Amino acid sequence: MNYNELSIPEATRLQQELRKEVITTPFKGKVQYVAGADISFNKFSTTVYAGIVLLHFPSLQPVGYSLVKKEVTFPYVPGFLAFREVPALLDAWQQLPQKPDVLVVDGHGIAHPRRMGIASHFGVLANQVTIGSAKKKLFGLYEEPGPAKGNHSPLTDKQGEVIGTVYRSKQNVKPIFISPGHLIDVAGSLDLVSQCVQRYRLPEPTRLAHNAVNQFRLGTLPQGYTPA
Repeated sequence: MNYNELSIPEATRLQQELRKEVITTPFKGKVQYVAGADISFNKFSTTVYAGIVLLHFPSLQPVGYSLVKKEVTFPYVPGFLAFREVPALLDAWQQLPQKPDVLVVDGHGIAHPRRMGIASHFGVLANQVTIGSAKKKLFGLYEEPGPAKGNHSPLTDKQGEVIGTVYRSKQNVKPIFISPGHLIDVAGSLDLVSQCVQRYRLPEPTRLAHNAVNQFRLGTLPQGYTPA
């Protein structure tokens, strides 16, 4: 499907259809590789830079970088950013010679007004275990977690259903917002992402993906797949 041709009402209906396919059950597999995905773009531009960084787990040593540039005309509308981002990420995904066991996406999973953030959207289309790890809240209610690293509190909808976790990844810094994307639950998402946090606020997979797409945008990393 060409997302560039969708109207917002059509995109809404597609999110509602894809939502029926999201599975949030405990992940029972073994994690040998984890990856991070991120996008860089100017909301007034049609050019999207997408990147997926593959890492060994639990060492979090980078294995390689898959980077793609794509032209996108779907408008910049909060709650619908997946329609700008997912096509380019799918191209980057196809370039990966080794697929990860879990993909951590810079964005939201089910912590979304229609339970269809980018991590859930991508996960359903790729049939892949995905987690959303976002810098800001898009949707939900929570109490501020304690100030120490590792403190966390539930993120809920208005009915009280837990849709994610607000996690203090570093002492006295703003928390991150973790939610299951597809084929994993809230507890498993928190467990995996917490193991991916090192010295920084962001977990290593999305932190390295963020750095990679910005280097790609500046021309210091090439398009395609590059071993680390």
